[in-house]
Amino acid sequence: MTRESSASPLIFGGDASSPRAALPVLPPLALYIHIPWCVRKCPYCDFNSHTASPVLPEEEYVDALLADLDQDLHAVHGRELSSIFFGGGTPSLFSADSLGRLLKGVEQRIPFASDIEITLEANPGTFEQDKFVAYRKLGINRLSIGIQSFQQEKLQALGRIHNGDEAVRAAGMARQAGFDNFNLDLMHGLPNQSLDDALADLRTAIALKPTHLSWYQLTLEPNTVFWNQPPTLPEDDTLWDIQEAGQALLAEHGYAQYEVSAYALPGRPARHNLNYWSFGDFIGIGAGAHGKLSHPDGRIVRTWKTRLPKDYLNPAKSFRAGEKALTNDEMPFEFLMNALRLTEGVESRLYPERTGMTLESLAEGRREAEQSGLLQVEPSRLVATMRGQLFLNDLLQKFLT
Repeated sequence: MTRESSASPLIFGGDASSPRAALPVLPPLALYIHIPWCVRKCPYCDFNSHTASPVLPEEEYVDALLADLDQDLHAVHGRELSSIFFGGGTPSLFSADSLGRLLKGVEQRIPFASDIEITLEANPGTFEQDKFVAYRKLGINRLSIGIQSFQQEKLQALGRIHNGDEAVRAAGMARQAGFDNFNLDLMHGLPNQSLDDALADLRTAIALKPTHLSWYQLTLEPNTVFWNQPPTLPEDDTLWDIQEAGQALLAEHGYAQYEVSAYALPGRPARHNLNYWSFGDFIGIGAGAHGKLSHPDGRIVRTWKTRLPKDYLNPAKSFRAGEKALTNDEMPFEFLMNALRLTEGVESRLYPERTGMTLESLAEGRREAEQSGLLQVEPSRLVATMRGQLFLNDLLQKFLT
């Protein structure tokens, strides 16, 4: 899985006693499809991914995905899909035939927007030219390629199955297959990484001319091999130098930072992820997938699906593992933990439009955040200062009840 698709919501309790206005217009609707298998689990990965067996249950899993979608259709009647994202795991392990049957089934159930963005995550170790030509013919029009590094020592430390040459070839194969829009996923702050190492990775990536780069720092997450057996990571001063020099290099080559770890050429931000960050709606299908759906009466419901593939494929078990309607107390944090990741934030009017809450419900937290120098004093926008971007968790704390 690439970091591009990670959007797991935080869920917690609150007081739902106050009324909330109906939503005059529902937000854009997206679909996230989780394919949980990968060739090998990486030691840093905390996503819901599982080592693949020699033969994947592709037909059974596509059947389950469509049945899962059927159970969510009642909540999206009359709406169209603006984007689809295949995440994982490694979705490119699935054949074009399987993904084609799935996409056809989805479109029969929910109409596609005429300019729909359809992204597929792929890892260099699974690239085959014919397969990617077939993916493009299906209507998949964007790839997100999990590179992480081009340097063999770093790739081995990260447990990746590809080498640097395969990573470079993957980008070339994507372009030859007809993908003129693709993301490269890169990490920095890797074990024993120097500033020169990190910038060399970025320069190699930029030379491949992707339209988008996800460039983010390696973090040690619970329930991973790295959490239990921590590698030696760069010192804080080196991490800061890497961040500053890397951002300058990306800007020099026309990649504008529009989110904490997302950089794009003009007109090429990830539309699917922009929908997440602007509190849009998304259906989540597949093992462990999360969703968020708004209803005309003002209810906003988070859902999450059964995590283990064997349980997801078991007809005796439910696809849905749980759901939670967001309360008024939760709404400021839920909205802002996404919107304030954007370097330019969002227009203030988006908050009442997407939540049914008044701007007054943000007033106390907004005042404290502005006085702390974490939020810009800008009535028409909700946008973090540079300090607020660096200390985003501190900023969001101002909006927790």
